[in-house]
Amino acid sequence: MSEIEIFKVLSDPTRRAILERLSAGEATATDLREGFAITQPAMSQHLAVLRGAGLVSERREGRYAHYRVDPEGFAPLHAWLARYRAFWPSRIDNLKDLLREMDQ
Repeated sequence: MSEIEIFKVLSDPTRRAILERLSAGEATATDLREGFAITQPAMSQHLAVLRGAGLVSERREGRYAHYRVDPEGFAPLHAWLARYRAFWPSRIDNLKDLLREMDQ
């Protein structure tokens, strides 16, 4: 999945909140739904989208599914950010040079 598609998945505030909860550890859909004003089918749909994006993985235990953050799913975002991390220092250095020239 591309970084753009992952950003689309993360554009939903409920999905971001679900990931935030899962960052504390594994949870079932029922546990995750606590505090949200959404139905169980809606929670299942959000989890399906997050799984499809590779951001969440599922572990089955009997009839229960346990969800957790899958760090590998964030690799495209990491690569995208790394490209820009190299970009900004040179831009900031250019800005510093310009400001020094303006001060003279």
